[in-house]
Amino acid sequence: MIKIAKIQFYTAGKLYDFNAGNLDLKPGDRVIVETERGKSIATVVVGPREFEKGAAPEGLKNITRKALPEDLEAAARNAIKEKEAHALCLAKINERGMDMKLVRVEYLFDGSKAIFYFTADGRVDFRELVKDLAHAFHTRIEMRQIGVRDEAKMVGGIGICGRELCCSSFLREFEPVSVKMAKEQNLALNPTKISGQCGRLLCCLSYEYETYCTLKRCLPKCGKRVKHGNVEGEVVKLGVLDGTVTVRTDDHVQVVLKGEEIKPENITDRPKKPLREQGKEGQPDTKESHGSGRERRGDRRSDNRDKNKKEKR
Repeated sequence: MIKIAKIQFYTAGKLYDFNAGNLDLKPGDRVIVETERGKSIATVVVGPREFEKGAAPEGLKNITRKALPEDLEAAARNAIKEKEAHALCLAKINERGMDMKLVRVEYLFDGSKAIFYFTADGRVDFRELVKDLAHAFHTRIEMRQIGVRDEAKMVGGIGICGRELCCSSFLREFEPVSVKMAKEQNLALNPTKISGQCGRLLCCLSYEYETYCTLKRCLPKCGKRVKHGNVEGEVVKLGVLDGTVTVRTDDHVQVVLKGEEIKPENITDRPKKPLREQGKEGQPDTKESHGSGRERRGDRRSDNRDKNKKEKR
């Protein structure tokens, strides 16, 4: 048997499996782990659970130990260095007039590398900037370009709902979001209403999308003809959450019906309007009788040429 614990390196970050060994860990404990980048400090999210060795993921790394007070002090010193590095890098970017936006600076636990996260519309030549930063901090420098959604996750903030951003509080991975989700929920397609701090569609549009789709399957679609008792007309509006449909009768009176009361056999398609007749009988086609505009212009030009030839003669 092997004990596996789930940890995160920052709030709402991706969860990673680590071998807990014989350590007595519980959620919220700070631990020192060995990663590909070296030693790092992390937080336990899910306590150790026993698994068969064959069920353990490949390349599972170990939790070295619990974090000591001096480890927490080192992390606090790194946080101060990150603020200093952020200020200096921002000054260098403005000095060089570089088209990039610095988002965050991260120091590895052992201070062997500083990672600078930034956003930009395209490729950025930051070779000279890296030289300046390496000369100032005497450590390895890594510049990492990220997207606007990752930027919002790192920076955080308050959404239009008045709560902390989902991505920076609990949402660990981004899910695809489309305008179709807003349409299915009858939301106004106003970019300021359905866009988040990152400028992309709100992540919360996907939370209730499946529920709306399930509820809509039990209701007739807009444009269908329905009949219930003495009411017969066309569906013009759906009340998805309360399970109602608004029907407009032939007398232009709107009636609200319960969707569950409408039987499937009483739902029909709206009759199609007859196509307009293309011309009357006995009337010749104008194109065939008179010809196209180009043909008429061509005939006039040829007549003028013949007249000019006769005058010259």
